[in-house]
Amino acid sequence: MHDHPRSQKHEIDRREFLANVGKGIGLATLSSATVASLFQEVQAASSRISHLSPSDAATDEDFWFDIQRAFSSTRSIINLNNGGVSPSPRMVTEAFVRYTWEQEDVPAYTMWQILEPQSENVRAGLAGLFGCDPEELAIVRNASEALEICLLGLDLKQGDEILTTTQDYPRMLTTIRQRELREGIVLKQVKYPAPPKSLQEIYDAFERGISSRTRAILVSHAVFLTGQITPVRAICELARSRNIECIVDGAHSFAHFDFARSDLQCDYFGASLHKWLYAPKGTGVLFVKREKIEKIWPLMAAEKAQRDNIRKFEEIGTHSAAMRLAIGEAVLFHKGIGPKRKEARLRYLRNYWAERLAGLPNVRFHTSLEKDQSCGIALVEVTGVDPSEIVAHLMNKHKIFTVAIAHEEFKGIRVTPNVYTSLAELDRFCEVMETIARKGLKN
Repeated sequence: MHDHPRSQKHEIDRREFLANVGKGIGLATLSSATVASLFQEVQAASSRISHLSPSDAATDEDFWFDIQRAFSSTRSIINLNNGGVSPSPRMVTEAFVRYTWEQEDVPAYTMWQILEPQSENVRAGLAGLFGCDPEELAIVRNASEALEICLLGLDLKQGDEILTTTQDYPRMLTTIRQRELREGIVLKQVKYPAPPKSLQEIYDAFERGISSRTRAILVSHAVFLTGQITPVRAICELARSRNIECIVDGAHSFAHFDFARSDLQCDYFGASLHKWLYAPKGTGVLFVKREKIEKIWPLMAAEKAQRDNIRKFEEIGTHSAAMRLAIGEAVLFHKGIGPKRKEARLRYLRNYWAERLAGLPNVRFHTSLEKDQSCGIALVEVTGVDPSEIVAHLMNKHKIFTVAIAHEEFKGIRVTPNVYTSLAELDRFCEVMETIARKGLKN
């Protein structure tokens, strides 16, 4: 039975809570007593290891056991496909449910006049994470929406080129191809190896791909296929020097590893929040540098008065306020763990299984394990064995969930553990993969 949101003995002041999110304050009041208690457990665990460096904290299993307990995910399936969408910690789900119940009270009043205005403080909290002005950040539904706003919103003419790679996200390539069909815009794609020998190889591919007709570049900060981290700052600076717009796909980087907008020097950045920030499903973020806002058309028409207002990109009609507000709890959870600790743990988990499999016969990695080239994601191939058959075998026989990647240039299974993944689960995955590598699938 759910408590009615107004029946709790200790009613929580949401405005005060959300203001604390925006200011970056750890914990004052939260959306319910339950959520406050759950977050206090995370804070207490973090306090116990506050004296450790991120790399030392990454191996403290007592701390990560407490973080694992913060999630309510089933242990009957080993989920190693967190790259598509990740479970939320219980405090985020509890908040989302509570906000949902509240907006059911006279929705046209409660949702639009009480709850929706509070998302401004969530905007401020997200801007604090990314390191930008809140007036440069829109809350959207996912990375696809954020990036399509930019790709479809730029004024381009027939023959203008948008440069990207053969490894970029299919939905974004489809978006550009639609402009090809409708307007004669040209999609130009460059290739680089998976994995590259160095980040310079990626930069060089973009530089060679630029022509006199290049008007925009789309670059993935972390490639969805392999987890490859790209030299975004160098590419953004290259684009700026040639008077070319550069759009950064941050779907797999935001809240995955620790960085800020100043590290990238980007003008446009889009990400989903239901991946690495663990926010409610169907939440995302779009950054547009202030002086660029006016020149980008929104996906849905906005009033002329909003032409230079970041909120014009949020004009999608009626939508739930609950999922937007619960982003605030996700921000707090992320800060409660500590971004640098989280990055170190994700890289530690990746190395834990990848280094164990790396020396096996017939095993090939399409992700560099170098620290500057990847973090929590890796793509591994067992040569001679169809990745889709491996994925089916892992799930059907061992209840290990992964995803097959079949690209024209490489193939394998993408493995993405997360902060709630245990070492015992990775050990089980490795045991099965070792058998496949040595004996194939028929044994």
